Amino acid sequence: MTDFRCGLVALVGKPNVGKSTILNRLVGQKVSITSRRPQTTRHRILGIKSDDSAQIVFVDTPGLHARQPRAMNRYLNRAAADSLRDVDVVVLVVEGTRWGEDDEWVLERLAGVSCPAIVAINKIDKVADKGALLPYLDALAGKREFAALIPVCARSGAQLDELEAQVRSLLPVAPALFPEDQVTDRSERFLAAELVREKLFRKLGEEIPYGLTVEIERFREEQGVLHIHALVWVDKSRHKAMVIGAKGQLLKAVGREARQDMETAFGHKVFLQIWVKVKEGWADDERALQSLGYRDEG
Repeated sequence: MTDFRCGLVALVGKPNVGKSTILNRLVGQKVSITSRRPQTTRHRILGIKSDDSAQIVFVDTPGLHARQPRAMNRYLNRAAADSLRDVDVVVLVVEGTRWGEDDEWVLERLAGVSCPAIVAINKIDKVADKGALLPYLDALAGKREFAALIPVCARSGAQLDELEAQVRSLLPVAPALFPEDQVTDRSERFLAAELVREKLFRKLGEEIPYGLTVEIERFREEQGVLHIHALVWVDKSRHKAMVIGAKGQLLKAVGREARQDMETAFGHKVFLQIWVKVKEGWADDERALQSLGYRDEG
């Protein structure tokens, strides 16, 4: 097909505006974990949507944020900024009619990006005063020349078809970059760690998640069963008991829910074991970050 289109589309925005939910909706399956906690996405993740006329390679990025108090925050910003290199389209995701300092800071990061940019105004279902939406769109239009401004609701899927259509129209004519049946660049081992971390983020309070990560020590198929051993690292000793929960109940629930998602994602029966260990201050230690898989990818 001579007019087949293909390109990279970066989803950017401040933390917790719904970038990963939009990605999963557009691709049609979970490739990026979600929670209500900011900074749930910690790595650049590709979500690939292919059909007869185009291949859209969405790049989910960590939320950009002006404050960078720890090594982890600096890594997340670098990962997001690196994802803007050589993309064909940028989708700036904002939340409702709430434009703040972090949104402005993200917009400044786009100053050197020459490719077309679209604004996806997410969570419009939470905008109580619909009359405020039009003047807000006018204000956004004055901040930069955007190819389109599209109100969407990632949770329900509203207007995401229009967002996808706009993205498609801006892609260059080019051959596919990936096989048509590939939906992400990440391995099953990576997804297993992310699914455990997702369940922990959803069940734990505000304090713990940013000093928590998951490492897969074993990922092996034996007689049709995937044996997965996950190690949860926390950066404060007092958090270990909180992650395990009273009589181990919280960790058991995390394991049960993560295993169910893994069996759906991998198409195998899964035997999952989870341990919790302490690595003091790992989230503010560049060397520890690298050892746990937080490496600049360029």
